[in-house]
Amino acid sequence: MKVKEIRDLGINELNQKNSEIREELFRLKVRHASGQLDSPAMLRRLRRDIARINTVLKEKEAAI
Repeated sequence: MKVKEIRDLGINELNQKNSEIREELFRLKVRHASGQLDSPAMLRRLRRDIARINTVLKEKEAAI
């Protein structure tokens, strides 16, 4: 996800998106451990998306 897309979401939507991405990251880690993951770059992309979402959440909470 791009930062612009993340900033357009509300706090509730960000929390929901964060949990969805964390679940997806867990599933990919399991596939990676069993040797079935095609692209390990997906793990990196999801970790960065989680970090972006957390950053925007902190900014929005600080603004309130």
